[in-house]
Amino acid sequence: MRLRRKRRLVRCVKRRRELKPVSTNTAAIRPDDVLLMSVVRNEKIRLPFFLEYYRKLGVNHFLFVDNDSGDGSLEFLRTQPDVSVWQTKTSYKKAGFGLDWSNYLLRNYAHGHWVLTVDPDEFFIYPFCDTRPISALTDWLDSCAVRSFGTMLIDMYPEGPVDDEPYHEGQDPFEITRWFDAGNYMISKNPEYKNLWIQGGPRARVFFQDNPSKAPALNKIPLVKWDRRYVYISSTHSLLPRGLNQVYDEWGGEKTSGALLHAKLINTLGEKAREEMQRNQHYRGSGEYKAYAKQLEEQPVFRCDWSEQYINWRQLEILGLMSKGNWA
Repeated sequence: MRLRRKRRLVRCVKRRRELKPVSTNTAAIRPDDVLLMSVVRNEKIRLPFFLEYYRKLGVNHFLFVDNDSGDGSLEFLRTQPDVSVWQTKTSYKKAGFGLDWSNYLLRNYAHGHWVLTVDPDEFFIYPFCDTRPISALTDWLDSCAVRSFGTMLIDMYPEGPVDDEPYHEGQDPFEITRWFDAGNYMISKNPEYKNLWIQGGPRARVFFQDNPSKAPALNKIPLVKWDRRYVYISSTHSLLPRGLNQVYDEWGGEKTSGALLHAKLINTLGEKAREEMQRNQHYRGSGEYKAYAKQLEEQPVFRCDWSEQYINWRQLEILGLMSKGNWA
């Protein structure tokens, strides 16, 4: 594992030449700032609300990699004073599905910082997030000598077909995607990396009903007190060193955890799926996007017997999808 981690670090340093700085405001980063890292492509429609959401949460500075967007994403990001953005036109797949770029920027700019690594359709929820900024959470984690914080990805969806209610730039996506599965999840432990492996939810029900084992993983470790020796190795599902993946209690208790509300299931998904099928830059030959494109033609409805309308983080804790643990 140590050798595997070193190889990943060497890979990300080699990939640094692929990143062209467009707007670097990293000199403004202060020692106690909470950072956010994201790789984006053609996400202009999502970015205004995404930035607003995380600024309100208490994120101080954003690190973006723009992978050859053509919709104005790069032009929008470069105007934001709390954003540093790099551009690359090289292969997302060859860069470890973007991880080489993220790992390099995290190594260079996030050492010693708490940093969130999320996609532009992922929204971080944690205990007391309605009353306490993210710095309250990270201060408490520091006091407990905890280095990483786990979440479950919760797919949010509309009441009817995704095309019924179009999403507009800057809009809160949860005005449209109010529903989620309260149950219907499978969980196991990955023996190699010691991380949890969670599958299920609406994407497994609708897109992978014939082969649930191929459904996307829902376990994520997005919040880490970064060290330049760390690397993500499979999206934000797992890291090295392996100890960072043990974000759960092995002895029957409850460890504090959060959630990522996932706003993927909106009307832009069909166009995104067709684009990614043509590019073929995603995991397993973009098989996930092929499943989306095929099933979306049938205008599926995701709401079912397991559906609940989202209220707040306390509802998720009652349902066992996250926990405040011993944080009071």
